[in-house]
Amino acid sequence: MRGYVVSIVLFLVASNTLLLGVYGAGECGKTPINTAAASMSPCLTAAGNAKASVPPTCCTKVAALINAAPKCLCAVLLSPLASQAGIKPAIAITIPKRCNIKNRHAGKKCGRYIVP
Repeated sequence: MRGYVVSIVLFLVASNTLLLGVYGAGECGKTPINTAAASMSPCLTAAGNAKASVPPTCCTKVAALINAAPKCLCAVLLSPLASQAGIKPAIAITIPKRCNIKNRHAGKKCGRYIVP
């Protein structure tokens, strides 16, 4: 499993030039979208399976991202890189709630999804 996560992170970093100017550019401030996506690697299992437990490391990363750049999380979840990594936006968007993050912008839209 660890090798799979490392492979996904390497893929996300290597894909930087494909998406930097197209998907989510600017949503993450000065952080390139691929770097933000790679930082979310602890969330891969929970983002693809609603029954999977959310690791504490994932919750910490999501909370930090919401505090720093709330629109960035949505941009990362809807990016083609996330899709290629097996992230299901309808499930991934529930991670802040599953982590009990209080300032999660409940009721806001993320693409066609509503943050619970």
